[in-house]
Amino acid sequence: MEEYNSGIGLGGQEGPAAPQDPVERRNGFFVMFETAVEATARAEGKPSQEVYLEGNYLIDKAKYIGGVTDEQMLAMLRDWSGFRKLVHSIGVSVKTAEEGAAVTFLMQNWGRTSKYETGTQLRVPCPGDGTEILVKLEEHEWSEEDVAPGKYAFEFNNEGELGTASIVLYLNDGYTAPELTAEPSVDFDSSAYRAMIAKSLLYSGNNRRLKRAMDKAASGEDVTIAYIGGSITQGAGAKPIHTECYAYQSYLRFKELFGKEGGENIHFIKAGVGGTPSELGMIRYERDVLRDGAAAPDIVVVEFAVNDEGDETKGNCFESLCLKILSAPNQPAVILLFSVFVNDWNLQDRLSPVGRRYNLPMVSVKDAVTEQFRLSKAEGNIISKRQFFYDIYHPTNDGHRVMADSLGYLFSETARMGLDEKEQDTLAGPPVLGNDFAHVRLLDRISDLGSAGTAVAIEAGGFHGTDEELQQVELDANPFGTPQFPHNWMHTAASGEDRFRLTITSKNLILVFKDSGSPDVGKAEVHVDGKLVLTADPHVNSWTHCNAVILYNNEQSEEHVVEIRMVPEDQEKSFTILGFGYTA
Repeated sequence: MEEYNSGIGLGGQEGPAAPQDPVERRNGFFVMFETAVEATARAEGKPSQEVYLEGNYLIDKAKYIGGVTDEQMLAMLRDWSGFRKLVHSIGVSVKTAEEGAAVTFLMQNWGRTSKYETGTQLRVPCPGDGTEILVKLEEHEWSEEDVAPGKYAFEFNNEGELGTASIVLYLNDGYTAPELTAEPSVDFDSSAYRAMIAKSLLYSGNNRRLKRAMDKAASGEDVTIAYIGGSITQGAGAKPIHTECYAYQSYLRFKELFGKEGGENIHFIKAGVGGTPSELGMIRYERDVLRDGAAAPDIVVVEFAVNDEGDETKGNCFESLCLKILSAPNQPAVILLFSVFVNDWNLQDRLSPVGRRYNLPMVSVKDAVTEQFRLSKAEGNIISKRQFFYDIYHPTNDGHRVMADSLGYLFSETARMGLDEKEQDTLAGPPVLGNDFAHVRLLDRISDLGSAGTAVAIEAGGFHGTDEELQQVELDANPFGTPQFPHNWMHTAASGEDRFRLTITSKNLILVFKDSGSPDVGKAEVHVDGKLVLTADPHVNSWTHCNAVILYNNEQSEEHVVEIRMVPEDQEKSFTILGFGYTA
């Protein structure tokens, strides 16, 4: 019998033990593939990159990243029992930008009794050198409360740390998935890419305002370009979020084309807020873009084409926002930007008539990329969905570059064109979708009621607290988050049932309240002139962000009394009124 080699070398030092026979790798599919991750500050816990899985999120990742087409397998990913039948183990690999950085992989299931509290939370340390860690499901204890896969997260020690991560789901016997094949990098310098970008110019519009800003910049005068929109404008999917997002990258394009002396005369404002439509954008425009009168942008890019599905007014708010911007004394140029989701969807058909009504330049990322998405590389695909999308909603760095290049194409084409003869004089006349909110104003805790432009009286009652656990947004070129609506009114557990009362004379009124996944947050009833018009439930969306809801919209300005009180069963919970939007 042959003696086992212990690995002790001639010099007395231990060498590697004899390796075991290789274990055959199971078939599986990726749900993240060499994806950039960034540690973002959280209200609770370590800075992290979160990847949500609920609903169709995980299914869509399996489809578009993993290439899974088997409908039975996809359906099994929807709940935890199906996930366990399908998945044998999870392979996780992380390569950190900083050598030796500590990373922990978190898998969290949603719970039956309390969605965010009672499901299993499994944490596994990961080396930051790209080594795959294998999480075998059978080797861990799982709670009977587990209902569905909730989220993955990569937890870091410090905010702003970067890395690249992959997650593969290895399958139990009897299930197979197509093998992921590597794709060539996007050739951004190719003629095919340039031709794709040219398709993004949906409508040139009247160019006088935009050319005026370009001429102003070229002459050395200060020019400000601003961006307002949802999470894509905030920079979601871009790593680092503040420098790789489409807004900052297209701002750099504008500086390169028209700036003087290194572009120091070109200034940047970014005001994207994740998960919010133009219904909220029009309320926060003065605060987030005009900076309460401190800024007067020369160009404003408006991006709500994938956020406005939930807009109660079906475009009235979007058109009102455009009119609000266009009506400014300095006559800024307005550019409409239509981003796209992984299913090739956006609201371009609904919103582009607004651009044509006011003769606005329009850029469609959907028009640029969706046709070539359907092609194989051999057939002429330039950038695949896996390369363009970080998840089913947000672009990768490559996707953000496509968006920036599309805006850059508009800039260069406008500079090349002759000056339109007539001014953009189409603001008068009827709107195409509506203009009820063109003069909407923000009312919050620090508003000067004496200069509100209308009669306003507030009795905070039991809503006397100030909520500091708010949605955080990376404004401008900042890598850190800025809290949204910090001047709020919060009902606390100790407040009892005392109600909030607002008396206001206005044509319309919009309530902005905080959504939350916390079980300590409750529902509130909203009464207008004694009638219940809304039961505001922060758990419908179940994550910390801002929710705008129209309470009334009338043709004439009248006095109304609005009362907000906790529902009887939630008297001992919190609820936050972030602010109001109103037209006097």
